[in-house]
Amino acid sequence: MLSADFVIATAIAYVCLLFVLAYFGDRRARENKNSWLNSPAVYTLSISVYCTSWTFYGAVGNAARSGLEFMTIYLGPTLVFVGWYFLLRRLVRISHLHRITSLADLLSSRFGKSSRLGVLVTCIAVVGIAPYIALQLKAVTSSIQAVAGSSEFGQGSLKGIDDVGLAFGVAAGMALFTILFGTRHVDAKEQHHGVVAAIAFEAVVKLTALVAVGVFVVYIGGGFEGIFRLAAERGLAVDTATSFDSRWLTTMGLSIAAIVCLPRQFQVTVVENSNENHLRVAGWAFPAYMMAMSIFILPIAVYGLAVMPDGSNPDMFALTLPLAAGQNGLALFAFIGGFSSATSMIILESIALSIMVSNHIIMPLVLKLSAIRQNSDGQGVTRVLLIARRVSIVLILSLGFFYFFFTRDSDALAPIGLISFTAIAQFFPALLAAIFWRDASLKAVTAAIAIGFVFWAWCCFLPSFDSVSPAVSALLDAGPWGISWLRPEAMFGLQNWDPLAHAAFWSLSINVLVLVIGSLITSPSALERIQATAFVDVFRHSGLPQRVFAPGSATANDLFFVAERVLGERRAAALFEMVARERGVDPVMMDPTPEFVAHLERELAGSIGAASAHVMLSKVVAGADVSLEEMMQMADETQQAKEYSQRLEKTSQELRLTAQKLEDANMQLRELDSQKDEFLSQVSHEVRTPMTSIRSFSEILLEPGDLNDVQRHRFVTTIHQESLRLTKLLDEILDLSALERGERAWENVPVDADAALNRALTVCDALLRQKGFAVEFGERSGPAMVEGDADRLCQVFINLIANAVKYNDADQPRLRVTAIVWSGHFVVDISDNGPGIPKDERTLIFEKFARGLRGSVDQTGAGLGLAISRQIVTRMNGTLELAQGSLPGACFRLRLPVLPKK
Repeated sequence: MLSADFVIATAIAYVCLLFVLAYFGDRRARENKNSWLNSPAVYTLSISVYCTSWTFYGAVGNAARSGLEFMTIYLGPTLVFVGWYFLLRRLVRISHLHRITSLADLLSSRFGKSSRLGVLVTCIAVVGIAPYIALQLKAVTSSIQAVAGSSEFGQGSLKGIDDVGLAFGVAAGMALFTILFGTRHVDAKEQHHGVVAAIAFEAVVKLTALVAVGVFVVYIGGGFEGIFRLAAERGLAVDTATSFDSRWLTTMGLSIAAIVCLPRQFQVTVVENSNENHLRVAGWAFPAYMMAMSIFILPIAVYGLAVMPDGSNPDMFALTLPLAAGQNGLALFAFIGGFSSATSMIILESIALSIMVSNHIIMPLVLKLSAIRQNSDGQGVTRVLLIARRVSIVLILSLGFFYFFFTRDSDALAPIGLISFTAIAQFFPALLAAIFWRDASLKAVTAAIAIGFVFWAWCCFLPSFDSVSPAVSALLDAGPWGISWLRPEAMFGLQNWDPLAHAAFWSLSINVLVLVIGSLITSPSALERIQATAFVDVFRHSGLPQRVFAPGSATANDLFFVAERVLGERRAAALFEMVARERGVDPVMMDPTPEFVAHLERELAGSIGAASAHVMLSKVVAGADVSLEEMMQMADETQQAKEYSQRLEKTSQELRLTAQKLEDANMQLRELDSQKDEFLSQVSHEVRTPMTSIRSFSEILLEPGDLNDVQRHRFVTTIHQESLRLTKLLDEILDLSALERGERAWENVPVDADAALNRALTVCDALLRQKGFAVEFGERSGPAMVEGDADRLCQVFINLIANAVKYNDADQPRLRVTAIVWSGHFVVDISDNGPGIPKDERTLIFEKFARGLRGSVDQTGAGLGLAISRQIVTRMNGTLELAQGSLPGACFRLRLPVLPKK
């Protein structure tokens, strides 16, 4: 049997081990910033501080009493970490940029660096966490008493000491350890690597202990199936009737808010984060850790209910089951696991809350009263901060102890923890508004949190003191002034709800309603607007400096004096020397620019919070000549000038684009003008030749002479032929121009392309016979319906055949015609065995007046036939091109889409 003395000695030895781990962890982190202490694994394990003794002991008791409800405490955080990209990544980025030290600091900094909001959030956090700390004290005392038992040997030196005295001793020990190690650094933003290493070690210990107990229970119970079969034989069944009801949804929603807003969770997840990429690992590793913690909860609870005597405390099944089986070593290990859960929570929660108290309550009072006398070593503010944090730790643990003292008769651990969850959840709407809603205002957020807290205190906190005083009990039963619809569990007549769901519904509903309506009817101040832009657009303007200070009368010495008071002489000197070195000037001669003042403000915010740092530097920098509103006006004017400059730059860019388009259009016009001149030159040349002949022969005929009738007839015939040629040329020019410009009416109708080809061959038959052509017919598809103009299509075929006849000088001229339907097109090849078209002329053969080398010899054509033919085919959605034919000469291929058969 274990004795209480041995258990307590083991616990003290375990705390000493944690102290050693924390000490050497801190030392190693200072020596090597890239050590394993900055790894994602340690970061993830430190987040498991969420799993407190409530999770270790209370989850088993909750499963024994309410079935699967315990799972909600794991599901909420799992959702948040699986979706880390949307919320946690933004919080970490904001924290790194603005050196945020706590949740109160974040809300205060976002909403105009308001000291009052920071004080409100801090006070609510301290009061709201008191039940949670009391839960840890109750769990530790209950576990010691469970291990010690009721025998005189087991109680040892604890004989005569009740649970209150034991809880007081535990609280005092926790306060001592937290003060010794948690307040060694004044810089709240500085990561506590040693403490985090100890927390990570505790995470491994408590997980191993709970899994060991679970494996042991499953082993002695005959496996999972044997445990549930045993429970069924004894009439026990897992209660699933309340799953997914209002209490289920409420506890899951509260756990979502708690994993972000609990001061210790914000401290380890956001403030202690040294690398944003660690969230990628934590996004899956932390849910996996909680799954491992929860996998044996239900078997332990069910087996405990089946084998333990009636009246046994289900919260202690993780301890009493090994003790009942005579496994004292396993029971001691389970005690250390539960003790680790409570210890890590109390230490980290106390550190986080003490930073909030010192930065948002003590420091503003010090600045307001100017009560600090500067010591000769420049450590005035530093010492005040350290003392304030140590006193705060004692105060916080005292509140937890007093809550335990008044509510120690409560049997279950889980309901106590949910009281704190509901209190902390009042920050969640403000937190979301701070980082996602630009129009959320300080007045609305302050009112929303305050009213939500009042509803929580009335509906959730006060009922936990029901057994403390008859007056409190009477007030809760009858309502204030006898108004029954104001009773905590029947607010505004809403009755028969689960008390937790009822309290969460009213407090959070009023909270959100006030926040939304208040933000819509109030206007943020200038500083709030600046901070809103910095927070909401953190990924868009991640490097944007906060130029909220205008140059004032402060000198570098004045600023150094302020920095020395907060950071200490060594850190202040190092900061000024680093900046001076970057600028290449002497630190004494350094000019305090607005950028440097903003940088200094962020450094000070890491120690005393954003609000206090802003107030302190405002006094120094602004002096008596420049007020805060004037600085905000300057900032607004600067912003307006910046926006005007951006608009001007945008307009200039548009003008440059317009000028480029005009230049391109001008080049196109010059190109068109050049083409026009070339075209007119070609037309003039083509027209001049027949006109010259007509004029010459006309002049001969007009002169009196000895022309006989034969000569006169020949001259008149020449004039007539040249006139016809001239008329044909002008008709072709007009026809081509009309086709190109689309001026001529054109309507495609279904026509038989093969019939048009036959008609062209018939027209050209006499010409072919006259020139001695041998006409060969290849494959013929027969009738093929296409969209087009039959006469125009026949004109194209005639032109192609005529060209083949005109330019073929072979001794045995041949013409080959094929017409097939292939791939949905009617394809006609007209080829000959003439000289063909040289390679260098193929690209020009379809241009206007392009007759090629042989065409230039033959002046009977104007060189417009192929250009007109291609335009006609194009209007019929077809193509006309040179192709590789079966004969050695030229081959023209015409392709038209075939209409589908009806």
